[in-house]
Amino acid sequence: MLKGILFFPVTPFREDGSIDTAKLSDHLRAGIESGAGGVFAACGTGEFHALDPAEFASVVRTAVRVAAGRVPVFAGAGGPLPLARQYARAAEEAGADGLLLMPPYLVAGPPAGLVAYVREVVAAGSLPVIVYQRGTARFDVPAAVEVARLPRVVGLKDGTGDLDLLARIVTAVRTDPATGGRDFQFFNGMPTAEGSQLAYRGIGVDLYSSAAFCFAPETALAFHRAVTTGDEDLVQRLLAGFFHPLVALRERVPGYAVSLVKAAVRLRGLDVGGVRPPLTDPTPGDLAELEEIIARGAAIR
Repeated sequence: MLKGILFFPVTPFREDGSIDTAKLSDHLRAGIESGAGGVFAACGTGEFHALDPAEFASVVRTAVRVAAGRVPVFAGAGGPLPLARQYARAAEEAGADGLLLMPPYLVAGPPAGLVAYVREVVAAGSLPVIVYQRGTARFDVPAAVEVARLPRVVGLKDGTGDLDLLARIVTAVRTDPATGGRDFQFFNGMPTAEGSQLAYRGIGVDLYSSAAFCFAPETALAFHRAVTTGDEDLVQRLLAGFFHPLVALRERVPGYAVSLVKAAVRLRGLDVGGVRPPLTDPTPGDLAELEEIIARGAAIR
């Protein structure tokens, strides 16, 4: 069972394009020591889409080594079915505690096809799996219940923002006789999830992924404490002064949900390099605005 802030580290690249595992270790160590409740390595913020299988394995091994059992380590998997199975096996061999199963690329299959996709990836190994609903992987209520019944599927992360659909899925899974007694967890997986977390909590989804934790752990933790303790004044001040401006900047350019996070880690003193195509790094003007947003967030307490 996961709890607290869920840390989605970036993947550092050297100037020659190779992965910098030393910088990754520093990044992971800082996040874990700041209070992360779990590490999700080589996932969306970690540019899973841009890593080859050997790089993926290296990232996961590094995360497992640095975590050293202090927090669970989940690894990304997804894409074409043969590769998704390969990533699932590689993550298990690298010592990961579980998988975050992201969508297949390009095609949007019907619910029955998505269930079959999940079933086949789950069967590729023995790790617990959290299924990520977003993009080309959108489950209806019956399909979500069917997936939740799979013994090793332990959670559903939502990146659609469709709270009407998710509310029905949450109720259906939690009242289903085959799943209601299990420790099944739901997650808010929207980019800059803090911006929508009040709404997600309203339908019983308390866990969320925090990209901001990568570069502003003090601000991310302050928000998490405020939300969980009911400090509505601090929640609103953090939303107005930090998270909502960050969302507005993120919406300016496709891919900024990752590019801004990586740039912010650099601004805070750790050179993790830029992003790989097709993403692009922020413009100088957007970097300056990002730095101002970070500073404003740090001043809110």
